[in-house]
Amino acid sequence: MEAAFWTKMLGVLRLVFLNSWDGPMSILSILYLISLWRLFVKCGVKGWWALVPIARIYKIALCADREQEGRTLSTMAAAFYLADIIMSFTESGGLLSFGCMLLTLALIPAMLIYSVRVYRGLVRVFNRKKRWVLLWLISEFIPLAPLLWGFSSKYQPQWKAEEIRDDDVTEFFSGRKAAVLEEGLTVNLEERTAREFFRKKTLLRDIHMAIQPGHMVLLLGGSGAGKTTFLNAVNGYEPAKAEVTLNGRNMYKNYKEMQYDIGFVPQADLIRGSDTVYRTLMDTAMLRLPNSFSRPERKDRVEEVMEMFGLTPVQHNLVSKLSGGQRKRLSIAMEFIPNPTLFILDEPDSGLDGVMARELFQQLRKIADQGKIIIVITHTPDRVADLFDDVIVLAKDAKRTGRLAWFGPVADARTFFGKNTMEDIVRSVNREEEGGDGLADEYIIKYAEVQHA
Repeated sequence: MEAAFWTKMLGVLRLVFLNSWDGPMSILSILYLISLWRLFVKCGVKGWWALVPIARIYKIALCADREQEGRTLSTMAAAFYLADIIMSFTESGGLLSFGCMLLTLALIPAMLIYSVRVYRGLVRVFNRKKRWVLLWLISEFIPLAPLLWGFSSKYQPQWKAEEIRDDDVTEFFSGRKAAVLEEGLTVNLEERTAREFFRKKTLLRDIHMAIQPGHMVLLLGGSGAGKTTFLNAVNGYEPAKAEVTLNGRNMYKNYKEMQYDIGFVPQADLIRGSDTVYRTLMDTAMLRLPNSFSRPERKDRVEEVMEMFGLTPVQHNLVSKLSGGQRKRLSIAMEFIPNPTLFILDEPDSGLDGVMARELFQQLRKIADQGKIIIVITHTPDRVADLFDDVIVLAKDAKRTGRLAWFGPVADARTFFGKNTMEDIVRSVNREEEGGDGLADEYIIKYAEVQHA
């Protein structure tokens, strides 16, 4: 029985690392891995990744500028191998073995579709004709394509994976930090990184700003520019390599003490529909106000906040019966109970019509005028831009890292970008394949130069 076990295990290793261990297929498989190593080096990826099962699929996709497809394909490949391994160790004809067989059969066409997408991207990066896709599809068995592309100097990628396409932009940093405010918010963010699918990815870099009390700030940026990541770094939910201070105190070092100085309203609320508005706010007051508050003081604070957000007339209504606008105001009111100094809102106008959204932002403007700092993400900025003091514009550089393209007054932003609307500003820094003008790096450098002037 022990011999049978190790025979099966050897078969699994053969399946995962090479197509076959026997005869000529062994040589072809080794040639495939060696040529893939060479190809990776050409594309700016460490060659030894060719020896790592599953990971090499993702790295091929990086070389092809098809990261998302690579994630999906490598995940499906992992599921395929796992199912095959389970079938190797389970009784043939059993329910588990039959289920794994169905899974592998379902995965084959899906993996083929995503493989075609990845190899089409690789063909585009190497500026070759589409018929090469067919040779890449059979490359693990007949490694003609990787051999030629890996060893011949005629086959060179137009750009390298995980490398910026303009060397002047790659190493460009502003080199300037914001002076720490004794009153207000100061952000000096060097970088925010994450490890995703076998590599370290830089999500944000070189973002510095100081926001005065009483300022309402609009946060702009295209999809994937890092807006939510930036907010999570600022509020301490996902700390970055950064120094974030609020009224001179380091928020990362004093997070437990300062967490109630920050109000954060996410796009989706998690309010129970079976409670009344008043009960919801009282529960929030019990959780988020200091223990030194007496019950009458909590009640007074709840009534004050309800009046502020126009919720007093519906205080006895169930949350499930509220309109969309009322529910949004309740979400904001819950975060405002502890009277935070910094208030962050992620698309608070989502699902609201123009009139209701305008009323909501006018209320936020009143809160800012009390000396609070408010930072807001909205996908319809032009209908409320006049209510904001400043605007932050984040943009993806050529390395797809979120960078600061502008921070300052709204009117000055229009002049800086030469655009009349906030939506046109976002369009100017979006990548061309996202329907933008592809000028992110130009404005990142321009803004840094303005700061140095």
